[in-house]
Formats: sequence, structure tokens, C-alpha cells
Amino acid sequence: MINYFSKYKFIFYLCNLIIIFLYLFPGSVLGWFLYKDLSLQPRITPDFIVSTNHLYTYMVLSAVGFLTFRKNNQFNILSIYLIFLSIVLEILQYFIPNRSFEFQDLFGNLAGVIITIILFYFFKNNENFKN
Repeated sequence: MINYFSKYKFIFYLCNLIIIFLYLFPGSVLGWFLYKDLSLQPRITPDFIVSTNHLYTYMVLSAVGFLTFRKNNQFNILSIYLIFLSIVLEILQYFIPNRSFEFQDLFGNLAGVIITIILFYFFKNNENFKN
């Protein structure tokens, strides 16, 4: 399973393109697809301090990325890229019609990336300890 992602890097690149499209589209593509209304945003779970939809999205994207690029130097570069992507995409929503910048979404993005970085860091150290 782990080698599957490293062999097929297009999965990570496709996930990036899908997220960029969903973030920068004026309105909610998922809301239009599910509810036939561009103004409705589907919710997976209720929000607390952070946007849970954004948290789950960036946890999945980060996990796919870290399974794809497993080397130490790639891990650091990918971590910086994911943090940068989460900030830039949220800031760009400020300038897009029918979209809005929200700190709750930004914190959800960052929390998803940071939680996944911490989990993969511990798994990577545990893997090195066994060898």
C-alpha cells in the first residue's frame, strides 16, 4: 500500500489540482453537485474551533503526499509546500466572488497539515528505531 503511492505520483498531483479547483471556484461545486445550489456548502461534521471540512481535506492531502514522497529531504519540502498551499489558497478566497477568507478555515487547513506532519514524523521515527 505504501509503495503504491510512491509509484503513482499522479494521485498526489491530481488531489492537488482538485483541491485548487474546489478552493478557487466562485461558489461551491460540491454544493451545486449535491444540492443544486452554488451557495450551499456541504458539512461533514459540525465545526468547533476550526473548520472540520478543511481539517479533513488537508489531513487526506497531507497523508497522500507523505505516502508519495517518503525520503527525509522530500518530507521537509513537502511539509513547507503543504503549509504554504493551505495559507495561499485561503487568502486567495478573499479575492474570489462568492468566496470568503475565514480564520476558522485557515486554522482548519493548518491543523490538518500539522497533525499529519506530527503523525508521520512519529511513524517515521518508530520505523527507523526498529531497523
